[in-house]
Amino acid sequence: MRKLFKKGERVRSKIDGKVMEVLKYLKSNLVEVRWFDLQAKEVRTHKIKEDKLSKAA
Repeated sequence: MRKLFKKGERVRSKIDGKVMEVLKYLKSNLVEVRWFDLQAKEVRTHKIKEDKLSKAA
């Protein structure tokens, strides 16, 4: 388990560039994140692989 990010840290998706917040680590290399969806105007949560994320500036 690598754990590159801490809980509450801002990360950027390498796929579409969304800025997200790390909620928790579920399994090895699997992170639960949340972000604000502007079109639906609500907070969404999603599970994504750690390899697809980088630290946000």
